[in-house]
Amino acid sequence: MQISIYLLLAALFLQTLLTLTIMVIMGKRRFKAVREKQIQFDQFKTMALDNGPEEVILASRNFTNQFEIPVLFFVVSLTALAMKLVTLWFSTFALLFVISRIAHTYVHIGSNHLRTRFRLYLVGCIFIILQWITLILTLI
Repeated sequence: MQISIYLLLAALFLQTLLTLTIMVIMGKRRFKAVREKQIQFDQFKTMALDNGPEEVILASRNFTNQFEIPVLFFVVSLTALAMKLVTLWFSTFALLFVISRIAHTYVHIGSNHLRTRFRLYLVGCIFIILQWITLILTLI
């Protein structure tokens, strides 16, 4: 198997691992908030957590984020794999996308500095676009 395929699979795995890690962080923050009576357990029936602590809201929002732009990453990556069009550039852009998502998550659930978070979001979007461009250019 080519190194580019290994790199792409590593990127796919890391993005999945990031999502699962955020799920665990979100769960811990939610349980802590319930234990400390910052939110009521019944609020989870409708997920009405808007009055919860900021750290709970940020982790929940970041978990939701993992099913937005990363979906485009999975689509383009799996398309390239299925069509056997994975190149080293494609895989590099995939890894850079995941690194940008890890950095975005770190900022989002940490300092939540909006300018930095937005820039990291844009960088990730650029890497998705570059993946698509690479795929199309490889195809023609």
